[in-house]
Amino acid sequence: MTVQADDPAIPVVSGNRASLRPLFEWMARRAEPVIIGLAAILIGLGLFSLFILAIGKSPAMLFHLMYTGGFGSWFSVQNSLSRAAPLLLTALCVALPARLGLVIIGGEGAVVLGGVAAAAMAMPLVNSVPVFPTLILMAMAAMVVGGVWIGFAGFLRHYRGVNETISSLLLSYIAIALMNQFVEGPLRDPASLNKPSTRPLPADYMLGNISGMDVHWGLVIGILACIFSWILIEVTSYGFAARIAGGNVRAAQIQGLPVGRLIAGFTAIAGSFAGLAGMIEVAAVQGSANASLAAGYGYTGILVAFLARHNPLAIIPVAILLGGIEASGGLIQRRMGLPDATVLVLQGTLFIVILFCETFYGRLRIFNPDLWKRSL
Repeated sequence: MTVQADDPAIPVVSGNRASLRPLFEWMARRAEPVIIGLAAILIGLGLFSLFILAIGKSPAMLFHLMYTGGFGSWFSVQNSLSRAAPLLLTALCVALPARLGLVIIGGEGAVVLGGVAAAAMAMPLVNSVPVFPTLILMAMAAMVVGGVWIGFAGFLRHYRGVNETISSLLLSYIAIALMNQFVEGPLRDPASLNKPSTRPLPADYMLGNISGMDVHWGLVIGILACIFSWILIEVTSYGFAARIAGGNVRAAQIQGLPVGRLIAGFTAIAGSFAGLAGMIEVAAVQGSANASLAAGYGYTGILVAFLARHNPLAIIPVAILLGGIEASGGLIQRRMGLPDATVLVLQGTLFIVILFCETFYGRLRIFNPDLWKRSL
């Protein structure tokens, strides 16, 4: 068989370019999520600027205040890091099931129930059990409850064919209702009159701050959870099986992989992280379980996970960025007379643009070596 030298389907190499091709391919594939992600953020900020102009405000002042409130001083940076701590864990609640092709958006329910479970566990232990074992038991209770709650959505998806996106979202509303029932009922502290809550934790039972910083240890816990999740997905055989099942469930079943157990297991692990976020809110921020647990961290975690392309390590900087944006909400409200929900509008705009930009992954020639006609 004779092959024409000018056939465009045949790579043409010259000199040392052939040896550089693997490097260029590696760089192109790694650059794709970074460049498209940054482009999505810039486009989202541009669209949000039009919204700010439409209501007669200055986008330049808004972004200046957003930077000042989130990262303009050491106090602002610490505030942003504290707000990023729960986002790290709730983003994992979305990112881990996503490796199996599942879209879980009900992390908010696991957060509130995890917080309630942690507070309930602490009530009989305070002043009778040492601090560290109490915190460990609180974390375990929160993780078990959160894991069961989100794991139930995974169970329904595999064994009953119920869409996990809808079921996890509806379970969030049920979880918030249960939280209100417990906090206003059997777990209520009689001293909490205006704002029903559980009995407050003593100061020495609270999760303390990192040495030299006004940031609680929840940030370190969240970072360690992201590192653990990356190792689980990228290094272990369990994570490899999950990625195979996420790519093609039918092929995974033919190969004999336990798809059902993978789905139930990954959703349970994801839910346990969200439940741990609820425990951290109780033990490090609120001091008790109350309606403030439903602060929207579960929903912001969805944006963090999608912006990070469900990469646990990429979740860390993205969560800090979104934490900084949330931290600036109060400053924007005071200086510009805008409602605190302005930050929510920005997050919604970014999420829509990110979902739109998802359609470009794998289609742009510069980032896809499979579309390159000739060798570099």
